Amino acid sequence: MIRDNYGRPVINFRIGVTSRCNLKCRYCHREGEVSPISEMSSNEILKITNIGLHLGFSKVKLTGGEPLLRDDILEIVKGIADFEGVRDLSMVTNGTLLAPLAEALKKEGLDRVNVNLPTLNPETYRWLTGGSLTDALSGIEAAVKVGLYPVKLNMLVLKGINENEIPNLIKFAGSNKAVLQIIELEPVNIDHSFYSVYHQPLDGIEEDLVKRAIRIRTRRAMQNRRVYSLPETDIEVIQPAENTEFCRHCTRIRATSDGKLKPCLMRNDNLLDIVTPIRNGADDEMLIHLFIEAVKRREPYFRECVELLTA
Repeated sequence: MIRDNYGRPVINFRIGVTSRCNLKCRYCHREGEVSPISEMSSNEILKITNIGLHLGFSKVKLTGGEPLLRDDILEIVKGIADFEGVRDLSMVTNGTLLAPLAEALKKEGLDRVNVNLPTLNPETYRWLTGGSLTDALSGIEAAVKVGLYPVKLNMLVLKGINENEIPNLIKFAGSNKAVLQIIELEPVNIDHSFYSVYHQPLDGIEEDLVKRAIRIRTRRAMQNRRVYSLPETDIEVIQPAENTEFCRHCTRIRATSDGKLKPCLMRNDNLLDIVTPIRNGADDEMLIHLFIEAVKRREPYFRECVELLTA
């Protein structure tokens, strides 16, 4: 296992396989990507994933954009699933293209999916995303049916838009044997005016969940996030990356869709190009060196978190 200069292990590898998307979500942070100019090939994605696994990464998540827009997504999933060392292979998707692909994804080795579902109101869904709620719900149904378990529903909470829908989303998740993730809006790749209008702190929501929970546990490998077990289902609460607790326990590193290693979601000034060396014939030793350099560039985004880790 590889650790950064602050002692934090790196076990989670998030790979942006495309920046393209079939929706236009008003709140999308695009994994912190800014104006990608190209897209990695499937072989390049597999190459950098394998290097990461050799360094001790064990959890791989395919992100976007919308990963299912790639014609070779099944090839990518199978290639990664066949590598030694993968303990968890998952995907973040909006779900609208998932229904016809869910069975094949499961067969090729995908373990589970996170589906973005901000609302159960068709009109609200269309206003937020530009897409069809029916398509997303069909994708969720298919994922549950084929056993992409656990299906996690990502509900980004927006003030004045969907905060009153949390009880309905809890019931929906429970009836579909899914986990609900309640997520706070992050000020990444969105206009400040949007953030100031729609940001909804989750403290009050968590206070209510504490009262209702049968059991509460902490996922220490996932930024110490709390999981509230309710009679209906489990609820995970994800406070934003600018939360010092999140930062202090971060175990992630990213690869952008155009082939740059990204040590921190919140920054774009310390990326490291890895795809160009691959295209220029770099051997595995050089690529390992680049990964180690990217991990060394990882540092907590907030000064108070740095002070806690170095005290």
